[in-house]
Amino acid sequence: MRPHAVSHRTRRGFLDSALGAGLAAAGPARAFAAPPEAKKALIAITLDLEMSRNFPTWDQTHWDYEKGNLDAATKHYAAEAARRVKGHGGVIHFFALGQTMEQEDVGWLREIVAQGHPVGNHTYDHVNVKATRREDIQFRFRRAPWLIEGKAPADIIADNIRLAERALKQRIGIVPAGFRTPGGFNNGLEDRPDLQALLLKMGYSWASSKYPAHPIGSAPGKAPDRAVMAGILAAQEKSQPFIYPSGLVELPMSPISDVTAFRAGRWPLSAFLEAIRASVARAIERRAVFCFLGHPSCLGVVDPSFRAIEMIAELVHAAGDRAAIVDLEAIARHARQRLGR
Repeated sequence: MRPHAVSHRTRRGFLDSALGAGLAAAGPARAFAAPPEAKKALIAITLDLEMSRNFPTWDQTHWDYEKGNLDAATKHYAAEAARRVKGHGGVIHFFALGQTMEQEDVGWLREIVAQGHPVGNHTYDHVNVKATRREDIQFRFRRAPWLIEGKAPADIIADNIRLAERALKQRIGIVPAGFRTPGGFNNGLEDRPDLQALLLKMGYSWASSKYPAHPIGSAPGKAPDRAVMAGILAAQEKSQPFIYPSGLVELPMSPISDVTAFRAGRWPLSAFLEAIRASVARAIERRAVFCFLGHPSCLGVVDPSFRAIEMIAELVHAAGDRAAIVDLEAIARHARQRLGR
């Protein structure tokens, strides 16, 4: 495991030696994949700081309208997860909504930042960045359309990203560490070069927007079968970082996410842990990248003992010098260096 205090120079040196020449051409975008001789798998733990419909109870849907109004349990889970991963010598890459900065207490987030965990931009209101109609941007604006009346969807989305950035700077005193789209797209931003250009213009050199399609099972509430598990492992091949022709680095989210497993599939926790264990083990075996996607508002309900996060840390520890927990910026930086971007 990496020691608790790792210098910027040391981490860069590690990354250069860890992945070797793991960059190759692949279709319209340049793909990133660790070669067989790479020494380490790169494992990222990412948590989106937002409220989730159907949690903590199944009948709750009002969070759709106030995604950033975090409750005490969600804040506590995020802070404790940060402490635990820090104790393992790693970091969590968080993504925050600007709306959360309106809350009276943001001290918990300042503490997370003080521990060295990066926090990225997740937009202000959890907007659909690919929306082309005002009514599709966010539930909040359906209820209060006057907030965006007369504005073009593209301008609303751009303003929402900028507003989140200003909120994080003014309330927490940080520059957002990267950008993640609310929701994931099977094709990332491949079909939206305009969004790629917008993010690059705003100063974001990488984005996390791709979540590859995968099976989840057809019987909600029951453990997935072997075919579903095999499909999730197969999707790992499509969740490796790559670079768009625009130069924007894409850092996909690896399936299966907690919300997909526990909301869409209504899986038991044991099945989720099995899927994550198999996926991390596959990444370690292949010296690849795995990006865990979780939400404290969901995990705090279904996994209050932090079993998923602790398991990932234990797997990385057991792998010795074959794996390390890193943040997304480290992965993106290495990709840019190897491609000369």
